Amino acid sequence: MIESLGISVIIIGAYLLGSIPTGYLAGKTLKGIDIREEGSGSTGATNVLRTIGKIPALMVLLIDAAKGAGAIALVNGVYYFTGTSVLPETWQYWLVALAGFLALIGHSKSIWIGFSGGKSVATSLGVLLAMSWPVGLGTLGVFGIVFGISRIVSLGSIAGAIAVAVLTIVLRQPLPYEIFGCAAGLYVIIRHRSNIERLLAGTEPQIGQKLSQEGHSN
Repeated sequence: MIESLGISVIIIGAYLLGSIPTGYLAGKTLKGIDIREEGSGSTGATNVLRTIGKIPALMVLLIDAAKGAGAIALVNGVYYFTGTSVLPETWQYWLVALAGFLALIGHSKSIWIGFSGGKSVATSLGVLLAMSWPVGLGTLGVFGIVFGISRIVSLGSIAGAIAVAVLTIVLRQPLPYEIFGCAAGLYVIIRHRSNIERLLAGTEPQIGQKLSQEGHSN
């Protein structure tokens, strides 16, 4: 019974943390718009940059990353305050990976805005930095290099998603983290399917450019 309660707190808490619709709230608060009806239709920082501005985009980016880190902190907090009296120590890596993935789901399928949202890039970075900072920094490095060369955020994000899976294995992370890396990387790539179509068509905009064809990419 007490184990079920501990797991429920982690599952529900991680999802709800991830589901805070930061970009949507920024659009409503600062411009009175539904950001899902603007630009790419995503609630992520890139679309906030495109439709609202640089400072709001930076704030959304940081808060979205903090949501992911918060989901990991939730698991570690449960163990810190209860020891192993509630949940076995051998479950911790698995629960960290589960909480991280639920935060990604929450961000992209927020219960507060009709199960829509962003593409989970910033949130996944927050998860990775809290879960394993070498993997997080390595992923950020790959994103930075690809973005710096291409000036296309989505291309950097896709490259980073691939890097997550590779780095968790190369850096010999615990098995639950390796599984998370592969699952989260695949999920982020799937969330970028409309961007991939535009990349293949040569119509994906560089940073600061408008989309050539407005369309939703939730």
